[in-house]
Amino acid sequence: MPPQPATPRTMEFTHYQPFVPVVLTDRTWPNVVIDKAPLWCSVDLRDGNQALIDPMDPTRKLRMFEELVAMGFKEIEVGFPSASQPDFDFVRQLIEEDRIPDDVTIQVLTQSRQELIERTYECLQGAPRAIVHFYNSTNPLQREVVFGLDKRGIVDVAVNAAKLCRKLERELVGTEVRYEYSPESFTLTEPDFAIEICEAVMDEVEPTPDRPIILNLPATVECYSPNVYGDVIEWFCRTIKQRDAVVVSLHPHNDRGCAVAAAEFGVMAGADRVEGTLFGNGERTGNVDVVNLAMNLFMNGVDPELDVTDIDRLRRTAEYCNRLPVHPRHPYVGDLVYTAFSGSHQDAIKKGFDALDARRDADGQYDQWGVPYLPIDPAHVGRSYEAVIRVNSQSGKGGVAYVMKTEHGFDLPRRFQIEFSKTIQHITEDSGTEISPALMWEEFCAQYLPAEPSFKLRSHEVRTTTGDDGHTGGTTIQAQLEVDGEAHSIHGEGDGPVEAFVAALVGNFGDLVGGEFDVLDYAEHAIGKGADAQAAAYVETVAGGATTRWGLGTDPNITTASLRAVLSAFERQRR
Repeated sequence: MPPQPATPRTMEFTHYQPFVPVVLTDRTWPNVVIDKAPLWCSVDLRDGNQALIDPMDPTRKLRMFEELVAMGFKEIEVGFPSASQPDFDFVRQLIEEDRIPDDVTIQVLTQSRQELIERTYECLQGAPRAIVHFYNSTNPLQREVVFGLDKRGIVDVAVNAAKLCRKLERELVGTEVRYEYSPESFTLTEPDFAIEICEAVMDEVEPTPDRPIILNLPATVECYSPNVYGDVIEWFCRTIKQRDAVVVSLHPHNDRGCAVAAAEFGVMAGADRVEGTLFGNGERTGNVDVVNLAMNLFMNGVDPELDVTDIDRLRRTAEYCNRLPVHPRHPYVGDLVYTAFSGSHQDAIKKGFDALDARRDADGQYDQWGVPYLPIDPAHVGRSYEAVIRVNSQSGKGGVAYVMKTEHGFDLPRRFQIEFSKTIQHITEDSGTEISPALMWEEFCAQYLPAEPSFKLRSHEVRTTTGDDGHTGGTTIQAQLEVDGEAHSIHGEGDGPVEAFVAALVGNFGDLVGGEFDVLDYAEHAIGKGADAQAAAYVETVAGGATTRWGLGTDPNITTASLRAVLSAFERQRR
């Protein structure tokens, strides 16, 4: 009797309402194709650091800063120096030890409060370049609940901060100062009010096209779908005054799990800049992942203007500095993202790699990437092909064949793949987990290349007769075997070495395999090149009129490899 139908408990959805601040009926952003990377700003050392269980120590901060510089970030938010002594000290370390490259601008964050702004400018003394990023919350809930101020009061907070920044700027002799203002919780702020407060700040900062202000529009809490975000950003870009003197910056968080999509839609909608972190570390569900964004551009043939050629090194740095792991399914970087377990996927990937290899030029290069289920070439981010296909109980012959070819050079015939994959599937089903390439190789050798086979070929002599018409006549073989430790000399005749050897085996040991043994199929190929090259020979055989078994032999000499393949199959038929 089947179980009773389940009735899910109704969730308290009536306590929430959808929020759509702008309805843009003439939106243009959906038709935009991103063909250039935005300006990037890393906030790993601020947003990322403040979200850690154990904030970075000075060693980890410096390691992160140097990694970000090496990646190519030109703007890096290095801390909130007025909020903590460690942040203050780290900014001073970068300045005093001259660790800021000439093409990198450090960014510092401060709330729009007098004592915090003054402390921030104190910290920046001697800096070659700096972006002073000041902010205050602007959404209705925070205005009412946190600050107890009306709109006018909130605007005054931002304007007074801008005035103080301009005044203190004169004390930073030799420092090139730029400004960034964030109406914090922009996505919960009335769009008209966001424009009003940003333009009030602009009146004090007096931006120009040569010295633009960065207006950063944080999705401090991601509260609506990415398409609505796109509409809001397009509306803002259309509406803000002096657009040529404004760098519109995005700062998406990931509360709805849509930060990457929101950032891409925002750039399509006209934004110039994106703030985010490596692999999305940040408060709650994190900030937008700039590596993900950069790799999405790369996958579409756009220069991401960030160096992600060794993505595992970036992951190691992030995991060391953040003391948090990167998920194995994280896009582009996770341990399993270039791995296929499904048999049909594995087969398609193997065939894709084979087709790609056929298109490579003399230098091993191809013109256009194209392998099923792999959106990019793993080699372009420093990954190798070896771990692309892994084998478990869901895997098929394609996965087994791929591992045997890439790891050991054996290009197994299709029916051989089927035979061996059944053996592997039995193992994985019994264990309930994947099988490692090492264990697969161990089983392969036990089946086809045992270290101590029962039938050993010690030597052989092949003679082929030629008729008067110049065509090959018959072939005779005399072979010396060791069978279960005893020496045997066998003789056979046939149309070729393999057929003659099969006749010799059946004539001397046919009773071991039911009196019948024949070769149904044969294949061969070379493994390696030059003096170290080996021949691999495969034979499919039938014994007793029904049972088919494959055998494998290797040797520098192809004839010897073929005879060993026959012995391998004969011994397997004997079992």
